[in-house]
Amino acid sequence: MSQPFDDDEYGNGRPGGLVAKQSAGDNAAPLTISEISALLKRTVEDRFGFVRLRGELSGVKRAASGHLYCALKDEKAVIDGVMWRGGAQRLGFRPEDGLEVVVSGKLTTYPGRSKYQIVIETMEIAGEGALLALLEKLRARLAAEGLFAPERKRPLPFLPQVIGVVTSPTGAVIRDILHRLADRFPSHVLVWPVLVQGEGAAQQVADAIRGFSRMRADGPVPRPDLVIVARGGGSIEDLWAFNEEAVVRAVAECAIPVISAVGHETDTTLCDHAADRRAPTPTAAAEIAVPVRAELMATLDELALRKRRCALRPVTLGRERLEARVQRLPKPEAILAAKAQKLDELSERLRRGLQDRAAIAEKRLNAVGRPLPLLRHRAQACGERLARAGLTPPLLTRRWALARDAFAPVARVLPQLDPRLPLQRGYALVKASDGRALTSREQAAREQALVLEFRDGELPVTAGSGDPASTAPTPSPRPPARKPSARPAPRGSGEPKQGDLF
Repeated sequence: MSQPFDDDEYGNGRPGGLVAKQSAGDNAAPLTISEISALLKRTVEDRFGFVRLRGELSGVKRAASGHLYCALKDEKAVIDGVMWRGGAQRLGFRPEDGLEVVVSGKLTTYPGRSKYQIVIETMEIAGEGALLALLEKLRARLAAEGLFAPERKRPLPFLPQVIGVVTSPTGAVIRDILHRLADRFPSHVLVWPVLVQGEGAAQQVADAIRGFSRMRADGPVPRPDLVIVARGGGSIEDLWAFNEEAVVRAVAECAIPVISAVGHETDTTLCDHAADRRAPTPTAAAEIAVPVRAELMATLDELALRKRRCALRPVTLGRERLEARVQRLPKPEAILAAKAQKLDELSERLRRGLQDRAAIAEKRLNAVGRPLPLLRHRAQACGERLARAGLTPPLLTRRWALARDAFAPVARVLPQLDPRLPLQRGYALVKASDGRALTSREQAAREQALVLEFRDGELPVTAGSGDPASTAPTPSPRPPARKPSARPAPRGSGEPKQGDLF
């Protein structure tokens, strides 16, 4: 059986006892874990209420609540750190592992794990070298994704009607751009006001670029044909908003061609690499965006002049060739001289021929005109004989009347002999197919087709077959012959006819 501990000179129990005993006059009561943790927390926070630490970030992660957790380390030690959501949202850069930063805050303990940590209030990049290292790291990562590839660059519109500008509305940049556009080619400008540095600047710039890209072409506000992202010069910290990943991705994803005009000629940002065109200054961006109107008008005038010259050149060449050929042609007088001479000769020959022919005709007329008195005498004798013959008008009219009276009976009988006159009374005329009139049944039986002509037209029929004797119709009784009417003898028929004087 073991021996109990005896109390030492300090009043502590020595090994040997099973139950903790408090010695007389001992006022050091045992502390709980929570009490000692609270004492440590107050001691650390009172002693290190505000510190600035420099170290390399490690294990950076952002919780769903928005809080930022990380660790700061150097070559020999490491300390945990936490940055609450409000401070994390105000950061001007994206914390990453391996980035050297300078943080400020207060030290505290975390009783749940018996650790001490720093509550970070501000975080800054430790020097320009660290900032450039972060920038290069981000550039390499985005370049590996192809955001800076040359084949992604789009051509800028030659003459944009609407230009969108993402910049601060109160700075000198927008005034320089508007003034330059007015000098070169006045255009419609839409300004999307944003912060260009400080807290929230990167998000505003990214939202503005995406806002221009989402505008509809037929909307109430016209969609820009070109977007200019502009900012004046400054340090790398001032221009850091345009190195943010959100801005770079917004520029790369924009559906509208983008010109990046951030800083001066020596300033370069990741936004310049992602844009379709980089301008050294905002003023240069306005010059790149639009051409010079006066130069365009001069070019148009020159092209119009060249067009007129090209149109008139064939005419001028044709005129020159025509003049050259006209000079080689002989004179019209030389061409017509031989013909004119021949015409004069023929005219003279015609004149002489007409004169000769007139002379010959005159001679013949004189030769023929000699028996004219004899002809005149014979004509006079014939006229006298005609007058003695007694050929008077009454004699001629009497002879015509006699001939008319003799023809009158024939004219009255002639209509009665018309074969088509009985058709008006209901009879029909039987004809062969060739138009011959058929007068007997035998003739009709030999024909294959007959034509019956009635008063109002013809009717083709087919002749029937059979014995003519059996099918012969009973002859109808012939009407009694009409007695010829006694016509009076023509007047003068009993008289002797007068002799014909002709």
